[in-house]
Amino acid sequence: MKWIDIPPSWLIAALGLSYGLDRLVPGLGFGLSATRWLGEAMVIAGLGAMAAGAFELVRHHTTFIPRRKPSHFVRQGIFRFSRNPIYLGDALVLAGAILHWDVLPALVLVPGFMALITGRFILGEEAGLRDAFGRAAEAWFAKVRRWL
Repeated sequence: MKWIDIPPSWLIAALGLSYGLDRLVPGLGFGLSATRWLGEAMVIAGLGAMAAGAFELVRHHTTFIPRRKPSHFVRQGIFRFSRNPIYLGDALVLAGAILHWDVLPALVLVPGFMALITGRFILGEEAGLRDAFGRAAEAWFAKVRRWL
């Protein structure tokens, strides 16, 4: 069952809840085309953040699998702006999909998703970076924000 406790599973669950809310109680949005376009832009930005983060991790031959020990400390590329660009991308995809589907009350899922990801994954990953890279990790934590 441990394979289910990965960030994409939580993203899919949140997307499913959002979509289900729209089907269960339709008409919870504004019905504006601008909402749809903004949502699509956010999904594209989120996918871009995910791709940029994954690219840097692969380029530096380190893992992007949560809870695995990193072999290299990546601070280049998108990691100069966010310590967690892949998770940031997940949150942007979730928010963008909610806006695209025009299910505005479901936006409350976004901070909940971010809190869940922080507690279940990010805090442990930060501890792993601290153990592996010590002061360099602490300096990076002080300089670069967790999300954005």
